[in-house]
Amino acid sequence: MKQLLKYTKFVNGAILTGSLLFTSCTSQFEKWNINPNEVTPDQMEQDNLNTGAYFTQMEKGVFIVGKGADGVGLGGRYQITEMLTGDIFASYMANINTFSYTTYHNDHYALYRDWYNAPFNDAFTNVMQPWKSIVDVTEESSPARAMATVVKVLGMSRITDMYGPIPYTRFGTSIQVPYDSQKDVYYRFFEELDTAIEALVAYSDKNSANYMEQYDYIYSGNVKNWIKFANTLRLRLAMRISFVDRAKAETEAAAAINHSYGLITTVSESAILHQTTSFTFINPIWEVSESFQDMRMGATMDCYLNGYKDPRTSKYFRPATKSGAYYGVRNGMTNISKDAYKEAASGLNFETNSNMQWMDASEAYFLLAEAKLRLNLGTETVKSYYEKAVRTSFTSKGAAGVDNYLADAVSLPLTTYTDPTTNRGTNVSSFVSQLTIAWDEAVSEEKKLERIMIQKWIALYPDGQEAWSEMRRTGYPGFVRINSYQYATEVASNALISRLKFPTTEYSDNSQNTQAAVSLLGGNGDIAGTRLWWDTRR
Repeated sequence: MKQLLKYTKFVNGAILTGSLLFTSCTSQFEKWNINPNEVTPDQMEQDNLNTGAYFTQMEKGVFIVGKGADGVGLGGRYQITEMLTGDIFASYMANINTFSYTTYHNDHYALYRDWYNAPFNDAFTNVMQPWKSIVDVTEESSPARAMATVVKVLGMSRITDMYGPIPYTRFGTSIQVPYDSQKDVYYRFFEELDTAIEALVAYSDKNSANYMEQYDYIYSGNVKNWIKFANTLRLRLAMRISFVDRAKAETEAAAAINHSYGLITTVSESAILHQTTSFTFINPIWEVSESFQDMRMGATMDCYLNGYKDPRTSKYFRPATKSGAYYGVRNGMTNISKDAYKEAASGLNFETNSNMQWMDASEAYFLLAEAKLRLNLGTETVKSYYEKAVRTSFTSKGAAGVDNYLADAVSLPLTTYTDPTTNRGTNVSSFVSQLTIAWDEAVSEEKKLERIMIQKWIALYPDGQEAWSEMRRTGYPGFVRINSYQYATEVASNALISRLKFPTTEYSDNSQNTQAAVSLLGGNGDIAGTRLWWDTRR
């Protein structure tokens, strides 16, 4: 289908409107002439909407969800911003569609212009501007501002981890905003989270009632859970920089771990965007996989889940129509037969009314395991945190058999990947990690880290953006290489893609500042192979 998406950049009330034309995957024709999540003047006339409606807009904008004016979901937008970036780069999923307007694209590590513009522009439209609107009408100590700031840090941490430097600390000061280095962006994240947590604690200590309950579809206004989520996000960001800025990482990780309110450590505390009777959307993962039939399990997932005989497999994916088994597709295939692969490979196990995961409680335990291993933070052993992480993931996904799984010291990921169709009957070396599941105290610290990261990668699904970031940061787990690096001219052979390029819209609308941002990148400049500030180990 052809869709006209209008991405709008707001700065202090000024609106710069641009349109992005791209072809998606169905025969339906949709035009996105407005931002479907934007608050309208009529809505603003209702009680408390000067903050609440903007907050809901932010929640719908971290991972794009909603419905278009004609009732169709926003799967096309989600496909561009999430699935054709982090989800395929993490090898959670593989694209099986052929696009009429481009033969080689992100799945081949040959970045397609209109696609790499989208995450950046959507984030500034759906996260930064509504946050600014809330800030303009609230005090610094306001819990509304604090909750909005936590959402902003989550949303924009994903953007800086895609691109590197971004316009952030001076957003709203002018139409053409200078970029900040990724280090400066991260340092501002920590400052903002510290201030937000302080404001939320001050509110929670004096009030038992929920706050903005009718506008909050993550925690229904439960401020205590927002504090736990903010602490866990702080720990995530601290560990992200731990190989490049250990001292700062230790300080921030300790602040998160030792905070009196703690982290999100139970499934009920996971950050989930919930559908309700008054708040519904068409799950975009279901829409792209089942309605568009564009995405299937990735080859790397195939190798780990089948090798480990992982009970979460059926929770993550649908059995292939052709065989009833769980098979994946290699990224970077050319001249792909969609009809063949949609029958031979596994679809994604989501329903139209499925909720959207922001952060699963299992991630907190994986972060604690690494923090204990490398920074000696936390009160339990690495093994204890590791096993709690896996157990929590099983509970979250509704999978059985965790005791046998954690005791498995034999099963290994598949060493070869086999294409599930008859038209490509070749086996290729999988390059995946070769470690068993059971914890082994006798191995090196590096092997312990690798074991943690394998299970973390499995548990993070379907958040491919976070999984891709962790793969770049740690070098784990090993992954099935794309089919050919012939078109990946900006990425070294056998390497993982490092980043998205700065949007072409920024070069045209914010040219001087974007050119200056290239120097902040270092490396070989604004290309897909330039590593981000925290990406130092691969």
